[in-house]
Amino acid sequence: MATQEATILKVEGMSCNHCKMSVEKALQAVAGVKEAAVNLPGKSVKVIHDPGVVSRDKLVATITGAGYTVI
Repeated sequence: MATQEATILKVEGMSCNHCKMSVEKALQAVAGVKEAAVNLPGKSVKVIHDPGVVSRDKLVATITGAGYTVI
């Protein structure tokens, strides 16, 4: 079984369910990501991933590419 790690990232710019779905869908398309769950009120996303396959930098780049800012 692959190693799994939970990374929580603070994200600015998410304000609605469409934003939530955009970020989750973008992250779930990345190899090594098992799960992505946005917390709109907390302005964050929790990503369960294999750190040997996908880095934190790749997660940040994916969110930025979807049009949001990681702080």
